[in-house]
Amino acid sequence: MSGAGAPAISVEGGADLRVAVVAAQWHTEVMDGLVAGAQKALAEIGARHDLYRVPGAFELPVVTQALASSGGVTYDAVVALGVVIRGGTPHFDYVCAAATDGLSRVALDTGTPIGFGLLTCDTEEQALARAGLPDSSEDKGREAVEAAVYTAQLLKKIGAAQ
Repeated sequence: MSGAGAPAISVEGGADLRVAVVAAQWHTEVMDGLVAGAQKALAEIGARHDLYRVPGAFELPVVTQALASSGGVTYDAVVALGVVIRGGTPHFDYVCAAATDGLSRVALDTGTPIGFGLLTCDTEEQALARAGLPDSSEDKGREAVEAAVYTAQLLKKIGAAQ
C-alpha cells in the first residue's frame, strides 16, 4: 500500500522562507488537488510562495531549474507537482524518467531543495487517491511541500544553504 511507513514530518516557522511551486496542467482534477494541498501547507507553515504553471511533467525540470538558480528572486525551495498516468505506449516511461532525473539534477546542481510531487501512476484512480482531494487517502502536494521546507530549514541550520 502506498503511504505505508511514511515519516511524520513537522515543519513550523516558515515565515522567513520563500517557496516556488511549479505545477503541470495535465489531469486537471488531480493537479487541482495537488496544488491546493501544497498551497494549504505553505499557508499553514507561513512561507511566502509563488505558483508557476507548465504544460506537463516533462517541462517541470527546466522551469524548476530556472527558479532554483535565478539571479533575481531567490527561493529557499521549489516544489514540483505533476502527474503521469500509464498508457499503452512507452511514453509513460520516458516522461517519468526524464522528469525524475531532471528534478534530481536540479537539486544537486543548484543546492536548492526540490519537493518531489510527481505522481507516476498506473491508473487515474491511483492518482486521485494521492491528490489530496476530499476522498483521497493521501495528499502528495502537502507531502512535497513538507519535505522541501524541512530540507530547506535543515540546510540553513547546517550552514549549507546558498
